[in-house]
Amino acid sequence: MPRTDDTSLRPARAACARPDSADRSQPGQAGPGDPAACAVCGARGETCCRVEPGGEEFCFPLSPMEWERIRECMGAVLGEKGWFAEEINTDGFLANLRRLFPGCGAALERLFPAYRPHLRLAVDETGACVFLGPEGCRLPREARPYYCRLYPAWVVGGRVTLFTPEHCEVVARGRNVPGLLRELGTTAAEIRLLYGRLRLAWGLDPDEGTPPAQRAATNGRS
Repeated sequence: MPRTDDTSLRPARAACARPDSADRSQPGQAGPGDPAACAVCGARGETCCRVEPGGEEFCFPLSPMEWERIRECMGAVLGEKGWFAEEINTDGFLANLRRLFPGCGAALERLFPAYRPHLRLAVDETGACVFLGPEGCRLPREARPYYCRLYPAWVVGGRVTLFTPEHCEVVARGRNVPGLLRELGTTAAEIRLLYGRLRLAWGLDPDEGTPPAQRAATNGRS
């Protein structure tokens, strides 16, 4: 199972897929504004927008704010039927979240009571995200879940790190955090900002574990 370079975290894989997905049935291209390397993964069919059927419990959950943002943005375009799915808070799901958010165990147990449902993006019978089209994600970038916009980057203790799925062309080309940021066309500050917003969407302290200097810089951004 792919891991980050600096921790033992296991990625939940961009909101609707796991890092060991290897379905090659539907090639695609990068969507507008996506890194060019994403087109390579899309052509191979190994994208972060797929999950191996049966692995849906490890999809990253959708916060109410993200769910509402997708509905508001896309309701008139695609219709709403089949966009979202309920998933049970299994032991494996909760253990994975604890790895992703160390030190937040009590808050996670309140947010995701054992064996109660949460929402995730739906997938089709092949494991592809319902928003995955022939040119990549059909959601405008600003409407995508925060985890999708972050992946394969993550933040641990205020430091930007990365997941290392074997198939990811962005990781293969970037090789390390500075290279990853170049491939994604972003900065460490932008990644920390998105990560803080993801935490805030779940009611978690957006600055927890962030050094004071980085915290001040992030808080100064809108």
